[in-house]
Amino acid sequence: MASSFRQFIMRGNVVDLAVGVVIGAAFSNLVVKFTESFINPLIRLATGGVEFGGKIVLVSSPDTNAEIAINYGNFITALITFVITAAVVYYAVVLPIGRLNERLAKKPEPTPAGPSPQEKLLAEIRDLLKKQ
Repeated sequence: MASSFRQFIMRGNVVDLAVGVVIGAAFSNLVVKFTESFINPLIRLATGGVEFGGKIVLVSSPDTNAEIAINYGNFITALITFVITAAVVYYAVVLPIGRLNERLAKKPEPTPAGPSPQEKLLAEIRDLLKKQ
């Protein structure tokens, strides 16, 4: 049982998937930091210094100083991060790999065309001459 599990783990697909998950997590963190460090300040600059983000307070209790709010700014930041991540993965990984696969794919060899009608007729004449 242990050897079959070992064979399963060592197959290329499982190892490739594990590497992809680890690299994806690291890349996601990189894009989050890029968004927070560069994109959000650029948006604040474009909007005249308005803080990118915000929330809608649904319930506020002055007694306990507690509030229930919808923080839509975090969602917008996550949405921008997702779009950047998807674009980078598509343009940096998916398109180049697709082009590489197209180049490396074996093109089917053209099937040789059958003999032309003239060649068939000449072959019949040859065969008849051989018989005589």
